[in-house]
Amino acid sequence: MDYVVQTIGLTKKVKNKEIISDINLHIKRGEIYGFLGQNGAGKTTIMKMLTGLTRPTNGEIVLFGQSFSEKSKNVLKRVGSIIEYPIFFEHLTARENLTLHCEYLGFYDERGIQQALDMVHLKGIEDDIVKDFSLGMKQRLGLARAIITKPELIILDEPTNGLDPIGIKDIRDLILMLNKEYGITFLLSSHILGEMEQVVDRIGVIHGGKLLNEVTLEEIRKQQTDYIELVTTNVDRAVYLLEHELEISNMKMIQGNRIRIYDLTYSQSEISKMLILHDVEIEAIQKHVSSLEDYFYKQINGGGRVG
Repeated sequence: MDYVVQTIGLTKKVKNKEIISDINLHIKRGEIYGFLGQNGAGKTTIMKMLTGLTRPTNGEIVLFGQSFSEKSKNVLKRVGSIIEYPIFFEHLTARENLTLHCEYLGFYDERGIQQALDMVHLKGIEDDIVKDFSLGMKQRLGLARAIITKPELIILDEPTNGLDPIGIKDIRDLILMLNKEYGITFLLSSHILGEMEQVVDRIGVIHGGKLLNEVTLEEIRKQQTDYIELVTTNVDRAVYLLEHELEISNMKMIQGNRIRIYDLTYSQSEISKMLILHDVEIEAIQKHVSSLEDYFYKQINGGGRVG
């Protein structure tokens, strides 16, 4: 298997307290991998170790098949990143900040700088002073810096932080384009699970400094079950009618006045129409579509396995 990132027993202690415990991470070349975890779960700390910003206490990091250490930091030239809040020289312009970054990396391409600025929709303000930028504009500039050399791996910690809905969509589309057209591998973290669901191929669930699970989005969708939930004051009558009129047997009664229907042969409107015609009062009826959020909360509440 061609892994861009692997960790073996990755562990980090702070003041004798283990905040990251025995993480075995596997990120395949060309995929978009998402970290899911609550604040304080350890996502940012793992990203910092992968980019050399902090050292692990124990364990090994393998980047592009090469063991990563202080002596092999050259490998970071193949990695772009935004970890936490992007920092810039505030008195310089956006273009000057990117030029300095490129000089540090030994990358000289004026067209590449302009292309990166255009990609993140900073065209026309590239010569403005960064101290006058909003949080969202700085986030865009940080992303431009991360992608400017078209690295093989891009690590983004909350890349849509500070952006409005249009900005979030722009960044999502940019990530998908870079992944598809340039084959760039991504490691992302975000607290907006709905956004992650539209982008990632695979996720790792982090909870309490431990990796609970690594699973593809396709596998999650196969595990999840959609259902129609019906609320009525006459549950027994409703169940009888569902069984005898529509021949639905795959359902479950919960909380006294709710019925969950797992057989989706009939739509909400068809079920409602049948019950109303038989004088069954409906207080509420809604289709529940399983989401990444459902999977995540199930995992952190005891449904995961340590991996």
